[in-house]
Amino acid sequence: MTGDEMLPPTYQHLSITGSVRAAMSRNPDKQALKHGENQRSYKQLIDRVDRISTGFIHDLKLAINDHAAIVSSNSIEYMEIILGASQAGIAMATINPKLSPVEIELICNDVEAKVLFVDASSAENLRDVHFETIVRVITINNELEEWINLSKPINNLPVIQEWDTFTIPYTSGTTGKPKGVLVPHRSRILQLFGMAAEYGCYSPDDRFLAIAPMCHGAGMIFALAPIFFGGYVEIKDQFDPEDIITALKKEKITGFFGVPTHFHGILGLGNKLLEANKPASLKTIISNAAALPQAIKEKIVGIYGDNVLHEAYGSTEGGIISNLRPVDQLRKLQCVGQPFPCTNIKVINESGDECNPNEVGEIFSSSPYLFNGYWKRPKETAEALDSDGWLTVGDLAKKDDEGYLYIVDRKKDMVISGGINIYPREIEEILFQHPDVIDAAVIGVPDEKWGEALKAFLVTKDDGELSVDAIKQFCEGKIAKIKMPRKVSLIDAIPRNAGGKVLKTTLRKLD
Repeated sequence: MTGDEMLPPTYQHLSITGSVRAAMSRNPDKQALKHGENQRSYKQLIDRVDRISTGFIHDLKLAINDHAAIVSSNSIEYMEIILGASQAGIAMATINPKLSPVEIELICNDVEAKVLFVDASSAENLRDVHFETIVRVITINNELEEWINLSKPINNLPVIQEWDTFTIPYTSGTTGKPKGVLVPHRSRILQLFGMAAEYGCYSPDDRFLAIAPMCHGAGMIFALAPIFFGGYVEIKDQFDPEDIITALKKEKITGFFGVPTHFHGILGLGNKLLEANKPASLKTIISNAAALPQAIKEKIVGIYGDNVLHEAYGSTEGGIISNLRPVDQLRKLQCVGQPFPCTNIKVINESGDECNPNEVGEIFSSSPYLFNGYWKRPKETAEALDSDGWLTVGDLAKKDDEGYLYIVDRKKDMVISGGINIYPREIEEILFQHPDVIDAAVIGVPDEKWGEALKAFLVTKDDGELSVDAIKQFCEGKIAKIKMPRKVSLIDAIPRNAGGKVLKTTLRKLD
């Protein structure tokens, strides 16, 4: 007896595209997506998604669990390709278009993609790249439109299991070579329900602004959530702070997701412009991907109120793990909140025991949102899971007496100076408080006397000068002397990946 034969006759496999189809049946002519002048009603969206699914199966001859890839900036077509591929059982590797041609080639070859979708700029960059497994490259816009128009929707689409792979985002490579993360349909579908319960901005009446790159796991899931529940999504393909705040008010946006880099840019516009464009409709702001400095949180609350800001913590492998709600933003400093719905969290010390309150250890999570493993990397998959299937991505954390979670740093970023464990994030939080610092990152560098010493990379206002002595003077009384940076480098921008995480491997190469 097969697995399906054991299921009750009323059982239906969950799918993201199926839920979008249900939203279409309720209101087919409702606007679902808009990107510039380009827009789709739910009826138009489902028709095109069905044609894309047909194209994968009948034209491209791909089968369930085959892989494809996409290298593109945000667009309606990006979402249509993801939905069409998933409905056909094709797992799509979502690749950052800002990567070099060599990096994109390595990922496409690693994931064994058979088809590659590219936007116009990426097509030009990849013209001379040799792919080992790709048999067709489809350029978004003209070639994609021709391909869609030639395909006809069919009814007998394959049955996709919830545990089949939905997408394969690649880890950022902040700690080494990128790995393909096998994200199952089930994990993202159940997370969408958790997001609706937690954030309150995903009803059919809500209007969401998608500004984060869809190649990033969070950017994709936050863009898909509104149409999963029958809402509306305004898509942006590049980050222009003034354009963003104008859209918030003009489009009567009720929710948007961003990373710290976005909020730096938006707040940099100044209070006068922000107040003039403050939308009365806005009820939810979500930050994720990297730590949001407390100073930035306070500015967001000051402009948009104390009932809108959420800070989520999670990973590509584990989905959303915790969330700090608006009521706690100014009460729980440098905190990432409580477990996300359906999530359990434990913090484990080096002895393998669960930590006491305020004791630092490695964070593990268990939830329905976990990945299926790393593509072709069983060793790394085993290292990420304990014997009970709990996941760790190497982050260090602590819980307070109320069970709230505080991310201390990445385990691999911890610095040992003079035998003392130092967590760079703590120093970064202090540096962000300096009035002339726009952005900051701290790493450990070799030191003859101390073993390792701290080096701060800073981006300053108007390219102003900041010396080591000036930084030490500012840090005086705020942190112990052993934690003060012994070196300072002023740079134009802190290198970050598409999700906003600092690329400390890149910083180490600059040292």
